[in-house]
Amino acid sequence: MRKSAPDSTPRHGLVTSVRGVFYGWWLVGIAAFMLTLMSLTVFQGVGTLLVALERHFGWSRTALSGAFALARAEGAVLGPIEGFLVDRVGCRRMTLIGYLIMATGFVMQSRVNDLWQFYVAFIVISLGSGLGGWLAMVAMVNNWFNRRRSMAMATAMSGAHFGGFLVPLFAYCIETFEFRAVSLGIGILMFVIIGPVTRAIRNHPEEYGMRPDGDPPAGEGDGSDRDEYAAASDGPEFTVRQALRTPAFWLLTIAQVASSVAIVSLSLHLAPKLTDMGMSLTHAGAVPLAYTMTALPSQFLSGYLADRVPKPPLIAFLLFLQSGAILLLALNESETTYLPWVFAFFYGIGFGGRMPLTTAIRGEYFGRRAFATIMGVSQLPMNIGMIFAPLFAGYMYDTYGTYIVPFTVFAGLSFLGAVLMLFVKRPAPPARVGPRG
Repeated sequence: MRKSAPDSTPRHGLVTSVRGVFYGWWLVGIAAFMLTLMSLTVFQGVGTLLVALERHFGWSRTALSGAFALARAEGAVLGPIEGFLVDRVGCRRMTLIGYLIMATGFVMQSRVNDLWQFYVAFIVISLGSGLGGWLAMVAMVNNWFNRRRSMAMATAMSGAHFGGFLVPLFAYCIETFEFRAVSLGIGILMFVIIGPVTRAIRNHPEEYGMRPDGDPPAGEGDGSDRDEYAAASDGPEFTVRQALRTPAFWLLTIAQVASSVAIVSLSLHLAPKLTDMGMSLTHAGAVPLAYTMTALPSQFLSGYLADRVPKPPLIAFLLFLQSGAILLLALNESETTYLPWVFAFFYGIGFGGRMPLTTAIRGEYFGRRAFATIMGVSQLPMNIGMIFAPLFAGYMYDTYGTYIVPFTVFAGLSFLGAVLMLFVKRPAPPARVGPRG
């Protein structure tokens, strides 16, 4: 006989009464909104902030990249812990905690006068985004979807690209009001919205008598095989230790490290690279807007396809495009009117289409129960790579006055990730432990 929580009936009514739409899709919308805010302020807009700080204080790009490296070192240490907390404490509480910390960090950033103060503020912001940002949002979506996981992930993670739409406005605000006022405004905005947002977040559908994808609860079918199908759709459930023993985990991790260090480094150094080529800061901020316009349809198309075809070759193709686009930008040193937009087109297709699939494939291969912890463990080597890649790019520029070498290396790493994806195979489901162990 199935036992339910004392308040399961009213909570079930609350969740299922939102205009007749499966509540998981409302959570996807919340995730997209929160990731838009985080993407603009912590990812897409970081390069614009770097230029503003360089001009205001005269700090070198190597020194500014050091703050980013320390934040990645923090993420490398705390990544597995953050994943464990999301799985154990829940997405809802971790989102609240994380965004409160992020808001505090932005207020601190508005007051910096010395480099070490910027380092501290940036590390606080990074800590908050790690605890309650991307990982908490994708874990929430993974909890609510199985069969439609790729499309749900693509929709939620479109927020990372919507942040790109706002980069020109972000750059305009920094040029008009300076970084202090903009940082303070971001902090206040996060303090204001986080309460209402977290009140709407729900951790698992089972807590409300529901199943992933809106499938009917077991025992409430229509006499057909829907209950059996719903139970089968839950997929495998790996522990962290079981996942670590599979070749798929390591191939996926290495491939994502190879591709992600390029993406993160470009988020920091793309605006400086483009302004070095003769573009204004505002025009350089329009390049992320351009690749976002390509990335969004690519992301939705890849999410649709990935629910119907094997993911590894699709991810490999997208990584090949990403690699070629970065190489094209790396080899261009002079002002060329069309080249940044050619880069934006192909980079948007590759980066935009790949991003949700490397997350969704882990949910498909390893299940929901330990998803955030598995993602956190896989982020450990990724964050280590992110410590050195932006520093490497900044050092090479400060030493040689060019980004040719680091950008070419990033293109090569993306190509390596594409090759590795061709060897990824779905792991065999772990043996289920019976009631007696």
